[in-house]
Amino acid sequence: MKAVRTLFTDHPASVNESYLEHMAMSASFGRALLAAAFCAFIHALFPFLFEKTASGIINRLYSRMVSHRVVKAPKASPKSANETPAMGTYYI
Repeated sequence: MKAVRTLFTDHPASVNESYLEHMAMSASFGRALLAAAFCAFIHALFPFLFEKTASGIINRLYSRMVSHRVVKAPKASPKSANETPAMGTYYI
C-alpha cells in the first residue's frame, strides 16, 4: 500500500508541495497552456489576432515556474567545483 502512495507523493514532495498543492499548480498550468494553444490556433488562421498572446502566456508560465521552484538538493554533490546541475534544475 505504501508503494502506491509514493507514486502520488514522491514528485510533489521533491518540489516541496503536497499532492493537492501540486495538483492545483499543475491544473493552473494546464488551463493556461490550453488558452495558449487556443490562441496559437486562432493566430494560425488569422495572423492579425493574438499576435503575442500565446508567447506571453508561455513566458509568464516559465517565469512563474522558475521563480517559485524549490527543489530539494541532490543527495550526491557535484564531482568538481566546475560541475553544475543540469540545465533547467534550480535549487533554492
